[in-house]
Amino acid sequence: MNDKTTQKISKFLSYVLRHNPEKLDLTLDEQGWVSVGELLLKLNNVSMEQLEYVVANNNKKRFAFNDNKTKIRANQGHSIKIDLAYSSIEPPEFLYHGTATKNINSIQKGGIIKGNRHHVHLSADIDTATNVGQRHGKPVILVVRSKAMYNVGHEFFLSENSVWLTDFVPNEFIDFNV
Repeated sequence: MNDKTTQKISKFLSYVLRHNPEKLDLTLDEQGWVSVGELLLKLNNVSMEQLEYVVANNNKKRFAFNDNKTKIRANQGHSIKIDLAYSSIEPPEFLYHGTATKNINSIQKGGIIKGNRHHVHLSADIDTATNVGQRHGKPVILVVRSKAMYNVGHEFFLSENSVWLTDFVPNEFIDFNV
């Protein structure tokens, strides 16, 4: 399968599994899972082998199968109501948030908000945060004092594809001098 086909399937899966399952007349369960068989029927020209390839080779590891590959879901980034059933865990001392320079003023005023997603997405390393920030314009990497946040009661979760999640990052926990 070529890169163009892989990317096309991946983008469409992201849209359907994270934001609009109704597009294919699918119903996600409370944790975001949908039947692989039903999904393949509705996708038409995508085989199980192609779906497995997309899941295994997506550079952001956006999707996961259940143990017997009968269900699939997006790992995070949903704008629809689901419960990914992640357990709260202690984060490292620092995490990173990649954004565009155009967003800095609003972040300085109100912190990092989740917008229409379930959580704010944070990265464990600067390179990943840079890649995220580049998608939105000229990237800026913010250092989040995640351990300090955790110590005062903020919850953190780690998705299956190693994205750190939290509900909100108050600006007093952000280093803007990067």
